[in-house]
Amino acid sequence: MTSEWGEKSTADLMSRYVSKEMGYEVPKEGWRICLAHEFKEKRKPFQAKDVSLSNVLEHVGLGVRYLKWWYKKTQVEKKAPFIDMFRAQPLRQIYGAPLGGIGGGTITRGWRGEFCRWQLNPGMYHYKTVTANQFTVCLRRGGQTVYQQVLSVERPPTLQGWNWGYCGEYAFYHALYPRAWTVYHLPGQNVTLTCRQVSPVIPHDYQDSSLPVAVFVWDIENKNDYALDVSIMFTMVNGSGHKDDKSGGHWNEPFHLEKEGEAVSGVLLHHCTTVNPYTLCIAAREQPDREVSHQTAFSPKGTCSSLWSDLITDGRLDSPTGSSPPTPKGEKVGAALAVGCSVPAQSRNTLEFCLAWDMPKITFGSREREHIRRYARYFGTKGDASPSLSHYALTHYKQWESKFHFSLPSWYKSALFNELYFVADGGTVWTELSEDADVSGGVRSENGGLPAQPTVVKEYGRFAYLEGQEYRMYNTYDVHFYASFALIMLWPKLALSVQYDIAGSVVQQDPTERLHLMSGRYSPVKSKNVVPHDIGDPDDEPWQRVNAYLIHDTADWKDLNLKFVLQVYRDFHLTQDNQYLQDMWPVCQAVMESELKFDLDGDGLIENSGYADQTYDGWTVTGPSAYCGGLWLASLCVMCKMARLVNSEESYQRYRDLLDRGSAAFDKLLWNGKYYNYDSSGRDLSNSVMSDQCAGHWFLRASGLGDGEYQAFPKEKIQTALKSIFDLNVMSFAGGQMGAVNGMRPEGVPDRSSVQSDEVWIGVVYGLAATMIYEGMREEGMRSAEGCYRTAWERLGMAFQTPEAYCEKGIFRSLAYMRPLTVWAMQLALNTSQKSQTPSAQTGDIDS
Repeated sequence: MTSEWGEKSTADLMSRYVSKEMGYEVPKEGWRICLAHEFKEKRKPFQAKDVSLSNVLEHVGLGVRYLKWWYKKTQVEKKAPFIDMFRAQPLRQIYGAPLGGIGGGTITRGWRGEFCRWQLNPGMYHYKTVTANQFTVCLRRGGQTVYQQVLSVERPPTLQGWNWGYCGEYAFYHALYPRAWTVYHLPGQNVTLTCRQVSPVIPHDYQDSSLPVAVFVWDIENKNDYALDVSIMFTMVNGSGHKDDKSGGHWNEPFHLEKEGEAVSGVLLHHCTTVNPYTLCIAAREQPDREVSHQTAFSPKGTCSSLWSDLITDGRLDSPTGSSPPTPKGEKVGAALAVGCSVPAQSRNTLEFCLAWDMPKITFGSREREHIRRYARYFGTKGDASPSLSHYALTHYKQWESKFHFSLPSWYKSALFNELYFVADGGTVWTELSEDADVSGGVRSENGGLPAQPTVVKEYGRFAYLEGQEYRMYNTYDVHFYASFALIMLWPKLALSVQYDIAGSVVQQDPTERLHLMSGRYSPVKSKNVVPHDIGDPDDEPWQRVNAYLIHDTADWKDLNLKFVLQVYRDFHLTQDNQYLQDMWPVCQAVMESELKFDLDGDGLIENSGYADQTYDGWTVTGPSAYCGGLWLASLCVMCKMARLVNSEESYQRYRDLLDRGSAAFDKLLWNGKYYNYDSSGRDLSNSVMSDQCAGHWFLRASGLGDGEYQAFPKEKIQTALKSIFDLNVMSFAGGQMGAVNGMRPEGVPDRSSVQSDEVWIGVVYGLAATMIYEGMREEGMRSAEGCYRTAWERLGMAFQTPEAYCEKGIFRSLAYMRPLTVWAMQLALNTSQKSQTPSAQTGDIDS
């Protein structure tokens, strides 16, 4: 279903494209934009001034405590705060698909071709466009250069000796992650270039998916009646636009590597910082009818005319031998690689480049421990792997691409694949488990703990991704609950690895007292037998010190423990890994015991504590609530199921009794005939319609439960509630074109009682859409999700930086966020609703 408004939204992005050329083998589905496009709507990030007066008064204490903490962190400790309320990233409507596999760092190219977002140091981003990082085309006919152009629409104040200002109306960008295409029609030349970038993000692959590489394939179409010699030059600065590019001691050298009958050559750019040094590599494949040439070093300042002249003279570079001297302090150095070929009249030819980066050993901000990245298992830890990485990428990328073909509706396929960027570009790290690591924290299996080195973690490594590029906490668990569908469907071993890390943290404690900024009270960093909020800050020492989040004491949050239990069973259902279930069962029992203390009146239903004690950490909830109460009932349901699987009848009877009593209380206290009330406090706004009220039922459905013996919610009530949400939160909000608002009043106006109730959370809407699909409301689900996709990607220019939230007008919050990966929950729902499958076949299946 693509509506008229959706088609117009898509067409607007290409309205300035004047050429009829559509490039070589560019797919129809995906996100497509003309390089001359300008987004009309310019939004600002959420700031303190956007808080209403009533909410300001409610949070004065938080503001004062945060300001003191922020000052100490930034001015005294000289560290970056895990959430920086005063320096939110502005919306730059420029980003395209990131380069690189999973966990080895990422470099993002903008849709206009710029290299503009860097995450080479694990989890730490900086947003600098490096002007000299470009592709340039040179056309020659009869031994004379007839056209030479930097393939960039920019006109920078530096490098004036280069021919800038390519006309963006003759080019478009098309993204379907992990690939992207840029089509350049060269005005007046009758030549079309299609640059295809390919990164190794491959479902169910745990080797190539870890590689820090990207391939650029240039298809050159010559529609003239005469042959042309065509060269493409790739220029790259040694560094990432960071101040350490000028720290001195960096140097470049050419290389040539031949093995297995294939040869590659290029330039290595050694970036010799004291912390996390790395080597960048630009490389090309050598073939009989291709000429590869290089310039080992050039200075990327001034006019840089000599490099331009070098190429324009004969379509090739001088190719000096030997390495460049180390850079003096204050100077930068770049390198260039050119590949040329002949393209006959009315014909086509191809050139192939690779960009690789090699930083096998990493330290986080504390510098306490050294970690080994996953790809080093295959390419070594010496930091000399760039030539081999390039060789491997250039000889294997076609195999990677063969695994990327699926047929789905265009906007949905774009959302499904392009949101996957965050698996690689979420500050992601994928490391080896060190020999001395103990996931269990010393609590053995017989004492309710885990094996010290669970097989899945030892074999597949440790995985962590940020809550968001601006919310710098790894594996934020209340949000991972939503995003985890992408991992369990596409890289299930990584999903299980994360679960083992979380389970190991559950049984540990850190009694260190610290101030929590919302309450102003001191409490332990980590209590025993509760799920942590996150596994740490990359600017500290993740895994070793958990709970970087210190706004609330999350030991009293009502959702974290339940989200662990629900994920354990869903993951078992989809993988059928019996060892995993056996290992997790005692941990599930422990966290459910911790959760029981929140049932204050013994009616089988937990109560919220009168503050924002769950993932909606700015939206107060009091007493039994639709969201946490629903998660509790769903957790009891899966505990019953798991008890049967581990042959514990006593446990089954206990959880069944709680479920029966809790379900009765839930219905009595929260059901109003049309939906479940937000909470049962009796406050003015307790009967708001929450878009996420069916989250517990959604997870039951995703786990193959929700009917018969393992049913927590009456089917007719769920369907009635979903219809109310669609009518009110979706269709009565922003003309039905922006997804579902978190909270809606029954009279059809957004709930503005908190800073989060009148936001749209994109990942939550994708989960809502999945729930609708399970309940036979496919059209309503797709419509709800389509509104979010088109708002973020087509209207607001938030491609490859999908935020956590936006309001109907004016503001957004937290760019490049984890939760939108929940779009993969929709795919699981579609798979399940379209055909009956064996559980193990459900993961990662994509049906048209």
